[in-house]
Amino acid sequence: MASLLEQLRQMTVVVADTGDIQAIEKFTPRDTTTNPSLITAAAQMPQYQEIVDETLLKARADAGSGASDQAIANLAFNRLAVSFGHKILGIVPGRVSTEVDARLSYNTQATIATARNLIEQYGALGISPERVLIKIASTWEGIKAAEVLEKEGIHCNLTLLFGLHQAIACAEAGVTLISPFVGRILDWYKQHTGRDAYLPQEDPGVLSVTQIYNYYKKFGYRTEVMGASFRNIGEITELAGCDLLTISPQLLTQLEETQGELPRKLDPGQAATLDMEPVTMDAATFQARHRSDPMASEKLEEGIQGFSQALEKLEDFLANRLSQLSEGEVVVSLSSPGGVRPWTVSAATP
Repeated sequence: MASLLEQLRQMTVVVADTGDIQAIEKFTPRDTTTNPSLITAAAQMPQYQEIVDETLLKARADAGSGASDQAIANLAFNRLAVSFGHKILGIVPGRVSTEVDARLSYNTQATIATARNLIEQYGALGISPERVLIKIASTWEGIKAAEVLEKEGIHCNLTLLFGLHQAIACAEAGVTLISPFVGRILDWYKQHTGRDAYLPQEDPGVLSVTQIYNYYKKFGYRTEVMGASFRNIGEITELAGCDLLTISPQLLTQLEETQGELPRKLDPGQAATLDMEPVTMDAATFQARHRSDPMASEKLEEGIQGFSQALEKLEDFLANRLSQLSEGEVVVSLSSPGGVRPWTVSAATP
């Protein structure tokens, strides 16, 4: 009998939720998605130190001799995300999601400018915009930024999405893809109801994604739904048939090692038969619904703060690493002839 992972791939695009290139090579997903926490974790792995150091040294050269290590680290963050994305796109056939600085989540114009810069960096590396999704938090300001970017041919992945009101606003803005956070919704309900566990079919995160998927298919929206942030494989199997699911390497391994029948749970034909009413989402309606949904409002703000803190941690790590590098350090490419993969030649302390 085929594994759950093999069966899932027959009905859903499986995405790797990691910045670990070795894990991506193992599971060969079509797409991958990253965030500041994942990039921070990957950047501290010894096998990726070359990518980090190359990025830092180039940022230092571009910033000029008067720039502080912290200023260079700030410059290097977006470049590092692109560097990892570039490496990842050499492995997967599809797309990589690269996140805009979460500290810009309530600034539409700054989000637009950053997204354009990320796409320019990918373009300089020969990567087409079609292979990149710009990740933006699902605030009203972020959704409006994505609406502008989509009209420019810059495709977006709206993340930290917890409510139907956010999903509807994204679809009306013409967003390419949304990432509703299944596990974080479950976390909130467990905390606020006192329940220790939910069955997969009654999991609040599963029910939320199911509602969003059915709404999109019922009313013919082209925005793709990618369930994210899973706590267990039961949540994943209950969403079999969703457009995409982004899954951590740990849960991918569990799916790969588990056998059994995997029935399709989400189906566009079935969604088309449901009795649902369309909702028009303007700014006032969005904000009113957001205020009336404590789970969505709390988890969105918490997620923005978490990603911002992860970014600050990454910047501190980069600044510390930069202080260890000497001006004369030479970084040897991973593509060295003959398969030799040394990453530095330097008198500096690593």
